[in-house]
Amino acid sequence: MHGELEHFFSCPFCMEQISMVVEVFSGNQSYIEDCEVCCRPIEIKYTCEDGLITSFESERAQ
Repeated sequence: MHGELEHFFSCPFCMEQISMVVEVFSGNQSYIEDCEVCCRPIEIKYTCEDGLITSFESERAQ
């Protein structure tokens, strides 16, 4: 899809590799999403520039 990319990373709880589709229009994004394997909350933070992910962080949500 235009403006979206699939990104793979490890869950900070169960360490399973999971993927998510992220919007890459521009700027910074921050939100909480549950792991598709263990269902625990993950805080996702990423930055995009020119349709590419320039930084990506996933950590345990409090």
